[in-house]
Amino acid sequence: MPVIPPALQRFFPLPRPVRAVLVFVLIYIFLVGVSSLEGGIKVMGADTQERLFSNVDHPIAGLFIGLLGTVLVQSSSASTSVIVGLVASGALGVDQAVPMVMGANIGTTVTNTLVSLGHVRQSIEFRRALAAATVHDFFNVMAVAVLLPFELLTGALSSAAEWLSEKLVGSAGTEWKSPVKVWVKKPVDWIKDGLSSFVDNDNVLGTLMVTVGLLLVLVSLILITKNMKTLIAERVERSMNAILGRGGGIVAMIVGMLITIAVQSSSITTSILIPMSAAGVITLKNAYPVTLGANVGTTITALLAALAASRPEALTVGLVHTIFNLTGILLLYGVPFLRPLPMKAAEKLAAVAVERRMLAVAYLGVAFIIVPLLGVAIFR
Repeated sequence: MPVIPPALQRFFPLPRPVRAVLVFVLIYIFLVGVSSLEGGIKVMGADTQERLFSNVDHPIAGLFIGLLGTVLVQSSSASTSVIVGLVASGALGVDQAVPMVMGANIGTTVTNTLVSLGHVRQSIEFRRALAAATVHDFFNVMAVAVLLPFELLTGALSSAAEWLSEKLVGSAGTEWKSPVKVWVKKPVDWIKDGLSSFVDNDNVLGTLMVTVGLLLVLVSLILITKNMKTLIAERVERSMNAILGRGGGIVAMIVGMLITIAVQSSSITTSILIPMSAAGVITLKNAYPVTLGANVGTTITALLAALAASRPEALTVGLVHTIFNLTGILLLYGVPFLRPLPMKAAEKLAAVAVERRMLAVAYLGVAFIIVPLLGVAIFR
């Protein structure tokens, strides 16, 4: 069947069954990309790996690198999948990857704040929209502020993930025969053989394989998100209106998680909330748990990426991401006197930003670009 160019799809939309099949094809391409990334790093050799990733030995540098990488690609799903691929190749250890994953959790919230700026001309709408957007920021920052030191001191999150990973696929330091790895092996071999016919230097070959892998991961995730959004957009809005109109809590959290798993993007789930919040359709109190469910739902992509890897450590990192978000919810949302803190901080920032609109832009630049860059420069 001929592929209809995107520019013409508005006139000749893809049938739903075709679009659903396309999603499965794109997931396969995504897994090929993760495996190509892993293979490329391995081809480079240990010396090159050490030079490339020596700057992430410090956990704070790793945190900010994860944040910046996610801001750059506008997707924590993409950045955590890349982190999983690096761990699978042996280029990163679990200890190095955990702060990067936490940084990715913070970086993904930038999209919500960008969306809220679309309401900047209407004071009341802007105040609601910015509060709904930044409650996600403040929750993730608070979760990292508590759980990163806790992890560095105790190793509890990674130990729990490692225990679970060992039960599922085997102990660290070994290789496990992932069926997904077998399925994607041939396309990765094609990529490697095709590129090696043009170059005979391992570093160049590895770099090209990593580049191809990154492109496949990013493009496939973008297209998966776009197609899944098209497939379920109407149902998502109906579900949001029906459930959130009656309240929030655990049910809203589950809705946020399921929608994020379906569309493979927490940014889309939370960004749907912004115009609804701006219009007053839902309150900040009801929108808040949806963002927490989205935090959990977005971890499915890293777990999926780990299936294309050959090292149990890759699955450990994916599980750390899930455990981190679940623990953050239990702590900051489950404890009654801590639950309102992210909402109060978001409402305070929104109230100030309504009076000084440029403060919202400054907040974006400082929180998501300047501070992370300074952090990497200081702690590398």
